[in-house]
Amino acid sequence: MRMQVPAVPPRGTARSAGNEVAPPQNALGEFLRLCRARLNPADVGLSPDSRRSRRVEGLRREEVSVLTGVSVDYYSRLEQGRERSPSAQVLEALVRAFQLEATARGHLFRLAGLNPRLHPDSVRAQVHPDLLELMEQSHRAAAWALSPCLDMLAANAPARAVLSPFGSETNAIRLVFAHPEAQEFFADWPAAARAAVSVLRHNVVRLPQNTDILDLVAEMSSASADFTRMWQNTTTADVGYAQGTVVHPAAGRITLTCRVIGAPTAPGQHLLIAVPPPEGRSAEAFTYLAAMGGSAPAGHRHPPDAGRAERKRSS
Repeated sequence: MRMQVPAVPPRGTARSAGNEVAPPQNALGEFLRLCRARLNPADVGLSPDSRRSRRVEGLRREEVSVLTGVSVDYYSRLEQGRERSPSAQVLEALVRAFQLEATARGHLFRLAGLNPRLHPDSVRAQVHPDLLELMEQSHRAAAWALSPCLDMLAANAPARAVLSPFGSETNAIRLVFAHPEAQEFFADWPAAARAAVSVLRHNVVRLPQNTDILDLVAEMSSASADFTRMWQNTTTADVGYAQGTVVHPAAGRITLTCRVIGAPTAPGQHLLIAVPPPEGRSAEAFTYLAAMGGSAPAGHRHPPDAGRAERKRSS
């Protein structure tokens, strides 16, 4: 029996100054706890341990570990918010263990910063092996595998941290032109927008029958005057190298050098790798952001001493 789990956990929410319900700091952990509490061993085919009394309803973490193959320690860190970037494979194992229906599955994936439309097998099937290997080896860089229409098929943990302000959005064009945070996030938004459009134009020339690209262009032409103007005026170019600055709410300004790498046997598919300078303010902010998983502790909007470092350089 598939259980329908509410998309938004009722516990752990807080009210903002405008009396709107704000998401909990550990929304993923709260949701996992809610899912675990709704099931008993008999619901999932386990025999309850008669030697241990149950103080609360629901599955124990050890039982979730048995069902998913995920270690008790790792699952505990997910619930506690100490681990915020589970893989699609881990999420699918949790979906099966908690017997989640489609809506709850999608919510779980979005809380973890992944695209719910792509199952683990389909993600790896779409990303060229060479690009996937490069992405997984890019521990000190943010790396995204992009489809011809600039869907983010896969991303490493630093990449998910960098784009954490955009929530569940997984298409680069929609992110740049339709998300309300985009013009604050990109220090030079027009340059970032032109670069995204240029890559998309390059792909549509190489793949004129790609329906995903054509559908996206039609959608954004109706939704965004900025996109329409840039699409008409931007020349086709293969953007292989660029530098830009983002302003992350948890880490401040980070300058990144970006490289775009293609796979000859997968036309239109690219790996975008963004690397900070080897030292200095941007390197410190990037390291801090990756360690925090894209969020900051309560009361901190920037890395420790970030403001002091900026003032020191400007003096």
